[in-house]
Amino acid sequence: MRHEDVGRRGTPGTTTGEVRGNALWGGGRRTLAVTLAALLVVAVALVAGRVQVAEASDADAYVSPGLLAEAAASPDGLFDVIVQARKGKKTDDVADEVTKVQKDEPGTGSKLKRKFISIAGTSATLTGKQLLKLADRSEIDSITRDSKVELTAYTNTQLWPQSAGVDTNWLSVPASLTYPAIAVVDSGVTPSLPTLSPRVIGSVNLKTYAGTSGAYGHGSLVASIAAGAAEDYTSAEPRAKIVSVKVLDGAGQGYKSDIIAACDWILQNKSTYNIRVANFSLNAGGESFRYDALDKAVESLWLNGVVVVVAAGNYAVEGAQSNVGYAPANDPFVITVGASDIANTASRADDFAAPWSAWGYTQDGFFKPEVAAPGRRMNGAVPNSANLLTQYPDRVVAPGYMWMSGTSFAAPVVSGIAASILADHPSWTPNQVKGAIMEKAVAPTGYASNGALGVGVVNGGGAAVEASGLANPNAGLNQFVSLNSATGRYEFDGNLWYTVASYDPAWNAASWSSASWSSASWSSASWSSASWSSASWSSASWSSASWANASWANTTDIE
Repeated sequence: MRHEDVGRRGTPGTTTGEVRGNALWGGGRRTLAVTLAALLVVAVALVAGRVQVAEASDADAYVSPGLLAEAAASPDGLFDVIVQARKGKKTDDVADEVTKVQKDEPGTGSKLKRKFISIAGTSATLTGKQLLKLADRSEIDSITRDSKVELTAYTNTQLWPQSAGVDTNWLSVPASLTYPAIAVVDSGVTPSLPTLSPRVIGSVNLKTYAGTSGAYGHGSLVASIAAGAAEDYTSAEPRAKIVSVKVLDGAGQGYKSDIIAACDWILQNKSTYNIRVANFSLNAGGESFRYDALDKAVESLWLNGVVVVVAAGNYAVEGAQSNVGYAPANDPFVITVGASDIANTASRADDFAAPWSAWGYTQDGFFKPEVAAPGRRMNGAVPNSANLLTQYPDRVVAPGYMWMSGTSFAAPVVSGIAASILADHPSWTPNQVKGAIMEKAVAPTGYASNGALGVGVVNGGGAAVEASGLANPNAGLNQFVSLNSATGRYEFDGNLWYTVASYDPAWNAASWSSASWSSASWSSASWSSASWSSASWSSASWSSASWANASWANTTDIE
């Protein structure tokens, strides 16, 4: 594999710093193929390290690895990108700059596509000449690839509700409470499925990728694991509502910018539908969370009242450390979920990590996942016309139901648990929900709480009913959060975090020093030492493995 080093704007083809690339397979019109966490097995193990950003003038923009060289080599070629503003600038400022370079350097097919709300930025299709010119504009902070997202999926024994501890919530959390909605950002949810009807209360189609038509089924299956109510297929929280946010086509493909648009839509409509949880069973190209537009968009959700649950990915090989660098799984705020194998028992004591479940450090030194949930042979509902049924006819377990495996199907277990917690504790913040889920997780026998299962396997009943709400795993990050008076929303200052973390390895001590973790059954000391590693962050090993030109085992079956 080849690694490309770039940092802030410099001479095309030269290196001014080291960052992790995000080109997975390449693709038409310079878009990036990216995989949904439901499917891929990556045939490479990566080691954590530090992202180094070179000193630069105020006019220099961060650009995705290799993108400047590609733009210089193809001045009339078209590039799908996401453009973000410097601190203090707005989305309209970025749109104006994009429009200016389009007028200065006219190009066929160039266009401004979306103006975002959750981040200060836009998506656009630019020619190589326009991209190079835009990178020199003082208002521009970063230009990153608008990755193409590719979805596929996987696996169920129906002992998983007991193993995850969610079955106790069906009775112990009263039905009379107000249950929130879970936004399923995916390939769409079929509202007429009996297990979900009539609790699919909203739907929007934000997909711009002109690909395969028809229902894929992945989104419906994810939703049914989170909130299905059918007999014999009862889900993590059968009383939760579902809002379908479609960003992927009938083959599970789409654009990263559409996922950011989904975050915009959720921000604008969360009060209308009481959306308190958003499930992202997908991964897109990787950048440091300080620059990645999707990471910033999910942070906007998190910091403004929406719990974000993300699948870790399925690219570990035989259980070895893979590291976690794809957005939004690499964002430190969100709950990243690995997949456990329940060993065909209801006990968590004998659970173990699925061998393909991704784990390890992000580009910025954060350990992922935080927790694991059952993710092998998960039965779920799909429409009869689903393309997944054609793809995997041998996985049908009953009319309208099939099994799949992957972290894509572990994530909605945690989304359902989050909905149960918020029904019982409607005033809790996303940080409190994350703290409750982590606090009450259970480490299987012999597991040290610093590997592929995170701190351990989720215990839904304990998290919803027994947790105190005092534990805050994001306490260290909160010192870098402030209210943006212009937008009225809270924002995280990644550059300030970077400055502090560079000289103070103990910046995150507040997250784990609280006595509130004393009730955890797992080793808080083990997790505290692993949760953020300055050694991993400063390691040069990140630069030796390319996320920009990875060689993938692109199979649709990991079982």
